[in-house]
Parts: sequence; C-alpha cells; structure tokens
Amino acid sequence: MKTHNIQNNFVSSCALICFSLTATGHPPVFKQQPLPYAYDALEPYIDALTMEIHYSRHHAAYAKNFNESLQSLSDVPAKVEEIMKNISHYPVAVRNNGGGYYNHSLYWEIMAPKGGGEPSGKVAEAIRRDFGSFDAFKDAFSKAASARFGSGWAWLVSDKGKLAVCSTPNQDNPLMDIAEVKGAPILCIDVWEHAYYLKYQNKRPDYIQAFWNVIHWKKVNELYEKSL
Repeated sequence: MKTHNIQNNFVSSCALICFSLTATGHPPVFKQQPLPYAYDALEPYIDALTMEIHYSRHHAAYAKNFNESLQSLSDVPAKVEEIMKNISHYPVAVRNNGGGYYNHSLYWEIMAPKGGGEPSGKVAEAIRRDFGSFDAFKDAFSKAASARFGSGWAWLVSDKGKLAVCSTPNQDNPLMDIAEVKGAPILCIDVWEHAYYLKYQNKRPDYIQAFWNVIHWKKVNELYEKSL
C-alpha cells in the first residue's frame, strides 16, 4: 500500500500562520510568511538594511529553530497561538524561538508604508475609553517600550475588548500563560537592538518616536475586532 503524504495548509485571518503536516502525527511546520512590503518601504523611519537583516536573518532563524524545537514533541497544536497559550508546558527552546516566530510575524503585519496618524474604528473608541485620549495611550505605550530593560517588546493587548499596555522580556508575549499581563496582542514594537541599532544606535526613544509613523492602524483595528 502506498503511503500518501498529507498536506494541510492553514492561514489565519491576520496572515500570521502557515503550516503543513507532512505525515499524520508529525508536528506542524510553521513557515515564515513573505514580508508584506519591500525592505525599503518604511523608510525613512526604518531603513532597508535593518529590515532586510531583521527579516531574512533574525526572523528566519527564529522560524527555523522553532520548527527544530518541535521535532521531538508529540501532540503539537496546529496554531501557534495555542502553543503560546500553553508555553509553560514546552521546553525553553520552544518558548524562545516560538515567541520570536510569533512576535515578528505580528510586528511586520502591524506596520505599513504610509502608515501612522491616529486610529479609527472600534479600536480608536476603545483607546479613548481605556486611556482617556490617543495622546495618553501614545505616552503609555512609548514609556513601556522605553522602560523595558535590555531586550524585549512593548504591547497593546485586548482582553475581550478591554485594552492594556505592557512589556515583556526577550521573546515572551502576552499570549503566553506565564505573562504578567495576558490578552490578545493587537500592536507591538520590537525593542531588541537589532530592530533599530543600524539607524538609531543606542537612541531607542528616537526609534520609538519614528515607529508611530509606520503603524498600520487598519490592521490593528482588525485585530481588535477579532479579539471581541
């Protein structure tokens, strides 16, 4: 009897996840999705060389190492979000590399050429409700990103519509069951030095300020609505 390989592909509504099952019982393979714009598309705020290195080396390495870390495991969920939500049950290599895979996938999606400005739609209403104003939210998010010691991320998360700002170390994220603040991530900024050092050197606040010019608020609003 011939054995037929089974190929299952799934792409989430926010285009974060793609996987294939090569044989029944094998762990899913999480693929790095194509960057949704050219390397130079976010200039002058994020330079092309930083984008190329960040995506093609750093993120690619996380994707590769994440898949390798899953090979000896069984009963691995097909959705990366489910792995994140139960990360305490996995080896540290899954936590570090799976977090890096997921976090960067979201990071690319919530930036866009000709982004920036202020949000609209339901997320804008929620920001005004939970922070008082967009400027107050902007200040809270920027402070969370600036104050993160060493490497990590800052986040805007939705807990069934209720918004909060937080930060996480290394490649942790608010989906993880170990996170202090939990919720659905709808906006993030990478504050590892590899995300900004070529252009901004040690001036993280300048990078954070520039980031507001590339936020893809339509995508953020879509993610917020999905979290409700």
